[in-house]
Amino acid sequence: MKLTKLLLASCAAITAMMFSVAACAINLQGHLTQGGMVWGKTIAGTQIILGGKPVKVGAGGAFVFGFGRDAGRDVLLVTIDRDGTRHEQTLHVAQRTFDVERVEGLPPKTVTPPPEWRERRAVERSRVGKARSFTTDKAPWQTGFLKPAEGRFSGFYGSQRILNGKPRSPHYGLDIAAAVGQPVTAPAGGTVRLAASNFLLEGGIVIIDHGFGVTSTLFHMNSVDVTEGQEIEKGALIGTIGAKGRASGPHVDWRVNWGNIRLDPMLLIENSTG
Repeated sequence: MKLTKLLLASCAAITAMMFSVAACAINLQGHLTQGGMVWGKTIAGTQIILGGKPVKVGAGGAFVFGFGRDAGRDVLLVTIDRDGTRHEQTLHVAQRTFDVERVEGLPPKTVTPPPEWRERRAVERSRVGKARSFTTDKAPWQTGFLKPAEGRFSGFYGSQRILNGKPRSPHYGLDIAAAVGQPVTAPAGGTVRLAASNFLLEGGIVIIDHGFGVTSTLFHMNSVDVTEGQEIEKGALIGTIGAKGRASGPHVDWRVNWGNIRLDPMLLIENSTG
């Protein structure tokens, strides 16, 4: 996994950041910024609490957590040793400035869904929520992420979208534009939790469970070539580029979540040129 910023790489660094422990109890890597994912390893049996919420620690001590687009500057990280000793540290989350992105020419019903779509959208949102709810012990996220399609980056995480002149919620994905039918591959290995070809706004959609609550969602695909429950490897074909759903042109929208926290895929890919 390529890093643009190494946060904590040694026991010495941890001590300098005010962990009052004699031994190396926790090691963090990743991106301590809005949209960033942080991961590492600690002594098995250690409890980790971030911002008052428990973080899953695997049997071998691995863990992962992340920060949303609007995460505050400071968050409290608590670790509790197996003997009950408690350590506290304030993590400082770098703040970012996001662009305003205008998208014109979308069909009006995809910008403001008609009332008759409400029931179907409720079902689709429920399926997405269920697919992102798993916190398995498998951890294919540890081997890093690949760009899931070849093409031009056409939309970025965190940008405020104005659709057909109407301000909308921020964009939480990384858009990769390419010709219809070009392959879309799994950015990391895992279990396919959702595979559907005709969601109203997403078109062809796939959600991959990478373990520990980390998921990838990819949509607007023209075809979906995997099935729910299927185990796939990083780089495996999952579908093809399309323009289905709410899309102004052919592309794949790739999103990464830690639970319900939306992360920036650009920070995770091993080769981020495009």
